Amino acid sequence: MPRKLKLYLDTSVLNAYLDVKNPYRQEITKQFWSKLENYQVFVSELTIREINAAQNEELRHNLLELMKDFECLSVEGEEVRMLAEEYVLRGIIPVKYVTDAIHIAVATVNSLDILISWNYEHVVKLKTKRGVNAINALLGYNPIEIIDPAML
Repeated sequence: MPRKLKLYLDTSVLNAYLDVKNPYRQEITKQFWSKLENYQVFVSELTIREINAAQNEELRHNLLELMKDFECLSVEGEEVRMLAEEYVLRGIIPVKYVTDAIHIAVATVNSLDILISWNYEHVVKLKTKRGVNAINALLGYNPIEIIDPAML
């Protein structure tokens, strides 16, 4: 039996599942969700922090409930910090959005196959994909696919 691909979901994917203001994106995310049993799914402590920052208590509860069965990865440690800093130093991710670099670094350091995001501004774009994988190759990490839920 082939191994299941390992997916990392950033916070934008969880938010989209509940976002009634964008029904098209919500529907795609729900279709994506129905396929998750075929994968190993991961989030990180950063995802939990971002969700816990939500002002709306019901939303926060529902988001945490969505991810209760996913494995949670640590963002602590020198390796994640250094790799995220490298993405920022090389201009792949703007310093203002260092949390996006941390999401990518966590997925990379943990040898996950695919990072899933709805963030087209800093994550799901050609410049980021090429830059991240160039740095990963330079530093001895595996390449990582970066896609939106519709691409899975």
